[in-house]
Amino acid sequence: MVRPSVIAGLAASPVVLASQKVTTSYGTVQGATSDLNSAVNVFKGIPFATPPVNNLRWTAPTAPSAWNTTLNATSFGADCAQSYSALGLFSSGSEDISEDCLYMNIWAPATATANSSLPVYLWIYGGRFEGGAGSVPTYDGSNMAAKDIIVVNFNYRMGPFGFLSHPELDEESGHNASGNYGLLDQHQALAFVQSEIAAFGGNGSHITVGGQSAGSASALDIMYSPLTADKIVGCIAESGARGPRDPETYGLATAHRTKAKALSDGVTFVSEMNVTTIAQLRNVSMTDLLEYDSAFDTVLVDTVFANSSEVSEPPLWRPVIDGYVLPYLYGEALSLNSHAQVPILTGDNSGETSSSDTTLAEYTEDYETIMTGNLSASFFAAYPATTDAEAGNQSFAFWDDINRVSTYDWATAWTAGGATEDVFLYYWTHAPPNQTAGAYHGSELWYVFGNIPTYYNYTWTPQDDALQTQMGAYWANFIKTGNPNGGNLTTFPAHVTNTTQVMWLGDSTGASYLTNGSSNSSQFDVIQQFFSQQIEF
Repeated sequence: MVRPSVIAGLAASPVVLASQKVTTSYGTVQGATSDLNSAVNVFKGIPFATPPVNNLRWTAPTAPSAWNTTLNATSFGADCAQSYSALGLFSSGSEDISEDCLYMNIWAPATATANSSLPVYLWIYGGRFEGGAGSVPTYDGSNMAAKDIIVVNFNYRMGPFGFLSHPELDEESGHNASGNYGLLDQHQALAFVQSEIAAFGGNGSHITVGGQSAGSASALDIMYSPLTADKIVGCIAESGARGPRDPETYGLATAHRTKAKALSDGVTFVSEMNVTTIAQLRNVSMTDLLEYDSAFDTVLVDTVFANSSEVSEPPLWRPVIDGYVLPYLYGEALSLNSHAQVPILTGDNSGETSSSDTTLAEYTEDYETIMTGNLSASFFAAYPATTDAEAGNQSFAFWDDINRVSTYDWATAWTAGGATEDVFLYYWTHAPPNQTAGAYHGSELWYVFGNIPTYYNYTWTPQDDALQTQMGAYWANFIKTGNPNGGNLTTFPAHVTNTTQVMWLGDSTGASYLTNGSSNSSQFDVIQQFFSQQIEF
């Protein structure tokens, strides 16, 4: 297992720059020059919590123990427990997994000092709450840190280790709540950054939290949670904030479980593991628990989507509306204005929840099923198809429109509930080269972090270079000021209720329509009627 090691003496070590040796309240850490940007120092594998192992499995994280000698912060800590099949696109490529995994990585400009007070970006990785790590190469913070930002990421518990709820755990907690240990790890990381980041040159009072996919849901949950709402100044949610009645939420990491459902799932899980108590479950091996790491929930039964291919089931292990970490359903939190009052940057990617793989017969059957009442006629008028090819194109267009309208609805609900801070909505359209998945889920991250030439066998073009500069600038501006605009960038407008547009980024840049064809209001109307038929999340 790769873990931070303690340096007994530095006589035989390479030259250590003063800015690479930082003293925190827990002890001194030694970092190194970034491999990607020589103007940046990186500190890897810093423990931000006590290892949640043995009797601490399924307990809230606590502060780490101090260390007495210099901590070698030049290699990543172990990734949190996850099945190798869960790693996928969001993998560091490491098979070094452990329950002892609560480690943090920090990138800082080499010129930063304890008096620099630079803005901080706290990044949370995605992976459906079942895979991922701070060591994923895509998330390397070097090039973003070079823009005078302190970039931080970290590991958090996932799968059954991070999201098991059970009546015994409720009783143990002191808050009558369980099931959000992964989110509590994120809270502990935020608290650690608040107290320690000044030593690295950061401002602990100016933290923007961000993430993509499950990391996006996590960043929003930090914004929603009363435990952390006052600790951040901004939130970036990449794929992304969804409208409270968007059925796509069923199958995304943005989904949640009610407390009753989570407790019932936990009781069933303990029984399936052939034990009867949490104490016994704490003695079950990590390997055995990982057999259930990639489990799916079954929430579509008794809905119009039960036999439809258009919406998928969510991961079983995901956040819980537990009354403590998350007291309200997401729609309720918006309507009650029960969340942080901070600016939001959020959006989606073209095609990440869309599919054109359908025939005309399948198209007709699927949409007659999910468009209940008289809505199917309006749907087929707004999205007409008479051939298999047209059916595929229209199915893709509908769900692509859903993405944009859904983020618009979230922003509208944000304002309607009483929030006064700006929401900046984007739609990413550029497909990285040498692949056929289009502007796939997570494809914008290469550009945002400034890492397009580094880790992947793509033939990058001058357009990609320009987009990397543009995206990095928008994100850096937001992290610093709460507004993506600045310099010579194309104006990125904030959301305005009843102005049906979103900022397009990628193959074109500028505010543009929500549904395909700005003059076709029937598409927008159909989507809103479709949403009105769904439950509120």
